[in-house]
Amino acid sequence: MPKNSLQGIRVAILATDGFEYVELAEPRKALEEAGANTVIVSLQGEKIQGWNHDKPGDFVHVAATLDTVEAEDFDALVLPGGVRNPDILRTSPEAVHFVRQFFDANKPVAAICHGPWLLVEAGVLNGRRLTSWPSLKTDIANAGGQWTDEEVVIDRSLVTSRKPADIPAFNQAMIEEFSAKEHLQHA
Repeated sequence: MPKNSLQGIRVAILATDGFEYVELAEPRKALEEAGANTVIVSLQGEKIQGWNHDKPGDFVHVAATLDTVEAEDFDALVLPGGVRNPDILRTSPEAVHFVRQFFDANKPVAAICHGPWLLVEAGVLNGRRLTSWPSLKTDIANAGGQWTDEEVVIDRSLVTSRKPADIPAFNQAMIEEFSAKEHLQHA
């Protein structure tokens, strides 16, 4: 993938306390290495704390809060997992609305692990094929999605993966999808 394939692209990474650190940090690094400008968006605060599986991890700086941004400010969205992170975000009407705006505008979205819980809550999975952490299988099916156990799945601008071990494939597919010609017209 060319180093500057995402030059000029602005990517929101929506997260709150309890995100799986590697599922935010590694995709963010890959996006920035491809030339994207990433913005950590959260519910509130100056920083949020990640987790390393079941242990507290590092903090990341919050660049914008949901009350100060709209999907139109960005070209793409990333939803990291961790159990607590999407579980908190899916109870926030502002977070759910923000996610839905990306789908309404046909902008690309990438979600990993438990991140698709937000997609279930946003009501955007009907007829879509995707993957996630296995415990979301029933939630996804109940939301009209078709769950599959694959390393990475791309369906109509939605990129999904199951777990941290899938991050290399997730990052590659995410960058390819975010740099697709139909999405670059937003930049």
